[in-house]
Amino acid sequence: MRAPIRLGLQLPNFNFPGVGERELFERLSDIAQAAERSGFDSLFVMDHLHQIGTVGPPQNWMLEGNTILAALAGRTQRVNLGLLVGGVTYRNPALLAKITTTLDVVSGGRAILGLGAAWFEGEHEAYGFRFPPLRERFERLEDALRIARAMFTEEQPTVEGTHHSVREVFNNPRPIRGHIPIMIGGSGERKTLRFVAMYADACNVFGDAERVRHLMGVIDRHCEDVGRDPSEITRTRLGTIAIGATAHEAERKREFLARLPGMTPERLATFLIGEPEAVREQAAGLLDAGLDALILNAPDAHDLETVALIGDTLGPLVAERGAAV
Repeated sequence: MRAPIRLGLQLPNFNFPGVGERELFERLSDIAQAAERSGFDSLFVMDHLHQIGTVGPPQNWMLEGNTILAALAGRTQRVNLGLLVGGVTYRNPALLAKITTTLDVVSGGRAILGLGAAWFEGEHEAYGFRFPPLRERFERLEDALRIARAMFTEEQPTVEGTHHSVREVFNNPRPIRGHIPIMIGGSGERKTLRFVAMYADACNVFGDAERVRHLMGVIDRHCEDVGRDPSEITRTRLGTIAIGATAHEAERKREFLARLPGMTPERLATFLIGEPEAVREQAAGLLDAGLDALILNAPDAHDLETVALIGDTLGPLVAERGAAV
């Protein structure tokens, strides 16, 4: 099953101006509904327990991802819902498959399972999770991919993994669509993208158009090696957007981003920045590099007019390119 993504909105930040704890969920619901109205077909949150350094200080708010997705399922009707992406070290993979199936049932068949090898060592230490070496994290990722696929598609599967196994496991009720699309996040060429070719319905990568084009070629070669039809994989890229109704407004947002701690010119150059026509042109360049879909986060996503502007600007572009189905 190809992942049904053309245009996704990621919400990595839960600290909004003038929004307290009591108002937070209502604002998130408003954002999700605005995205759904304006052309987004997917909504994602990170799977973190502390805020990450590229977004804000660690003490900033961070909601548990699966819980907030389930809550937003009740406030939306059409958008797909997923983690971008779930850290494989945080949960038993069979339990995660059950949680994701529950989200699929609650949402009427809109769940996406995002998985990655996990990377935030400090978060593991703070919460008491063991942070295995990279090789073991990839072993655990492969276990999780195999177990999830089996639990989504088989009646009572047994899977013997390296670190995790299931034996004649029940996963009832079944996913609404008969399966749940699996997305792997990351750009590692040797291991991550090979797992995409072997196990995933979608990939999510990073980088500018040149980097994306290279990574799509890597996926194609891995698909050839493992005997997979590369057209079965929905190809997505995560990035940041700063859009303004005018060039002046967009430049003001670019200057704000440039002053953020840790921001580099190289990182800023990968963002979509400008007024609508300029953003469309930049997005078209990424799609031309081999992508099917764009997943975006916006520093001002709390502004519903900005969410609508992004969707109205890029929704028609990805739709006319005939991305995922």
